[in-house]
Amino acid sequence: MKNPPYQIPKPSIKMWAEDDRPREKLLLKGKASLSDAELLAILIGTGYRNKSALDLAQDVLDHGQNDWHKISKMSAIELMKIKGLGPAKAINIISALEIGNRKAATVIPAKTKVRSSKMIYDHLKQHFSGLPHEEFYVVYLNFANEIIETKQLSIGGMTSTVVDGKLLFHYALACQATGFILSHNHPSGHIGPSEADRKLTNKMRDFAKLIDMQLIDHLIFTDNGYFSFADEGLL
Repeated sequence: MKNPPYQIPKPSIKMWAEDDRPREKLLLKGKASLSDAELLAILIGTGYRNKSALDLAQDVLDHGQNDWHKISKMSAIELMKIKGLGPAKAINIISALEIGNRKAATVIPAKTKVRSSKMIYDHLKQHFSGLPHEEFYVVYLNFANEIIETKQLSIGGMTSTVVDGKLLFHYALACQATGFILSHNHPSGHIGPSEADRKLTNKMRDFAKLIDMQLIDHLIFTDNGYFSFADEGLL
């Protein structure tokens, strides 16, 4: 009787080049660089006998005829018919696909479009009302002047607060803003800008231009109203 031919075991995913391992590839190149099988392999996690997680992922795709809609309708029992998929792996796949279904059904709320300094005043006044100290906020906008994010940048004393420009632009780049609005309060009730306020505004405006970004306005809040650099033609 002849002995069966010796089979060389496949190298595990851990032995692959870093660029080829699904998890590492996602971190290095982003989620869009991964194939369907690679994304599924991350959910599956580990292989089975001489099959890698990527091989099992391809088995799942083949079983569902490469149709995510069909795969999303599979029960845990049906997925477990694929050799190497136990309850834990099947549940991971079902859970991830259900998250995708729920995301697709989510209604994205409309963003607030800024059309005037008064809109920013109404948007931020709750943050500044009655404060005994200065605080600094930045409102980040997209190309359509819609609010992406509002960030508190600093908390100061009764007469000033420190603004870190590096942090301001770090947040701007992180949320892919094309414009931003500065805002802070004067607990003293004096509504006009100080010399320091003017210098800061000009500094942020000039640097923003260097990276194709725009300072839209700088609002100073008091309990009795607000001052807008843009409305006063100071930008």
